[in-house]
Amino acid sequence: MTDQNQKITNILMVGVGGQGTLLASEVLSEVLLGAGHDVKKAEVHGMAQRGGSVVSHVRFGPKVFSVTIPEGQADILFGFELLETYRYVSLLHPQGTVVVNNLRIAPPSVALGQDNYPKDIPNKLRQLVENVIVVDGLQLAEEAGNPRTVNIVLLGALSNVLDAEEQLWLDAITKMVPPRFLEANLNAFKLGRQVNRFS
Repeated sequence: MTDQNQKITNILMVGVGGQGTLLASEVLSEVLLGAGHDVKKAEVHGMAQRGGSVVSHVRFGPKVFSVTIPEGQADILFGFELLETYRYVSLLHPQGTVVVNNLRIAPPSVALGQDNYPKDIPNKLRQLVENVIVVDGLQLAEEAGNPRTVNIVLLGALSNVLDAEEQLWLDAITKMVPPRFLEANLNAFKLGRQVNRFS
């Protein structure tokens, strides 16, 4: 669409089962709804319980009709694991942004010795995409007080490239995270927001 006010923004979330990508997509959708957007979300699970690919399509704007992102039209590739992110970079449009967790999880073919894990994926991404934010999610999650909050750290980094007030994020996290884990998750989000853009 040519009218900027009618623009649909596309976020492709990719990761591995067990990383909390689905909770992250729920929080993201809640934030976008709170910001006044129409939001559509679709998930594809490949053995998502543990170790398989998990992909979420999140689309938002004044009115969204289709739940899936067209090929090459993702505005943001939001990756929870390096290789999964690299696999899906072709779905990003040339001026898109990558927000990626600096984490390697060997897929079964690598674990079995059939393939090698690609080297230096962050630099490979930078050769393909101008805007790349690499986040040391696990280190920041540990600083926040719970290593399982990596997904919320990553949402904090993502929040820097989306136009939504910080309070909307804090409210969504408070709504969706059990009270006993809330403090660590709020800390994780704030640490993620401190990540330098395009570093």
